[in-house]
Amino acid sequence: MNQISNRLKGLVQSDIRRMSRECERVGGINLGQGICDLPTIPELIEGAREAIEGSRATYSKFEGLDLLRQRIAAKMAHFNGIEVDPMTEVIVTVGSTGGFATATMATLNPGDEVILFEPYYGYHLNTLQVLGVNVKLVPLRDPSWEIDFDQLRATFSPRTRGIVVCTPSNPCGKVFTRQELEAIGALCREFGAWAYTDEIYEYIVYDGSRHLSMASIDSCRDTTITISGFSKTFSVTGWRIGYVAAPPRIAASIGLLNDLFYVCAPTPLQWGIARGLEVGDDYYRELAVSYQKKRDLLASALRDAGLGPFVPQGAYYMLADISNDFADDREAASMLLESGGVASVPGSAFFQSDRGRSMVRFCFAKDFDSLEEACRRLRTMKITSRR
Repeated sequence: MNQISNRLKGLVQSDIRRMSRECERVGGINLGQGICDLPTIPELIEGAREAIEGSRATYSKFEGLDLLRQRIAAKMAHFNGIEVDPMTEVIVTVGSTGGFATATMATLNPGDEVILFEPYYGYHLNTLQVLGVNVKLVPLRDPSWEIDFDQLRATFSPRTRGIVVCTPSNPCGKVFTRQELEAIGALCREFGAWAYTDEIYEYIVYDGSRHLSMASIDSCRDTTITISGFSKTFSVTGWRIGYVAAPPRIAASIGLLNDLFYVCAPTPLQWGIARGLEVGDDYYRELAVSYQKKRDLLASALRDAGLGPFVPQGAYYMLADISNDFADDREAASMLLESGGVASVPGSAFFQSDRGRSMVRFCFAKDFDSLEEACRRLRTMKITSRR
């Protein structure tokens, strides 16, 4: 029988995708996957439409349109406090997921070790495993998701070549502090490891929290590969436009892989994002304010339903403790969908430890009408304790 690659052993479809399909089957409200089905702002539509109407639909450079990379560099200087050369240090990728894949493939070998914080984003874990990398987990301590730096230091070894820092975090919403980033950076420098920072939710922070890019810290600049994109900021998750910013020799290697696997990101949509980057700071402030209202709405509904929300500092996900009412996370997600018509994701999608079996994750990137209806359903559900 013709073989299937060994690198796919143990790899299964994510519960995030599975629950979206289940939600569609029952006609529920999807608070599972971060689809972010909100209106697309006019600037993006106009930029993409003009590119299509102007027949600017051929390949771009594999590293991306010059104009888009220039605007990414300007955005990074203004918002992130990072000065980059748009021509040698920025690669436009097929989403931040494509950015993570090409960045790790360019810098890691099979058998290398990479550290993930738990709870983690499953695509980070699966990408590393497909690359033949040994993943080592360091748990964040709930409810405030603190790092045990003694444990983190003990996890680093001579084979450690990287650590993934997702800030704000999917799924727990942790926003890493300067002190935490500096301490992680010091370990990376000591052990010769890269910090891969996934900053896709950078504009979505709450309660006065501030997103800080690790590469903006002088002592961390040359050991950090910054990964972000526009899916969440502009609510265009299906456009698949992300980017990586890295030192020139690393960016060149990432660009080589970007060309090999993707050729380039979708050209008309690159033009759309370039136009979208003309919006002013008020857009980003209003984005965070709107999401904070949605966060608070969902947290209140979960409390009323008898579930225990872990209120996030950033991103648009909320873990909730279901251990008082359900045997495990899969039972909880199934009942919430089948009985209440609200989709969530079992917590075990984000944990290898048993801690995930006591949680589910909700996404509140919905329009207010849909979210309010989901909250009404949660409040009126008859949740019967099985413990």
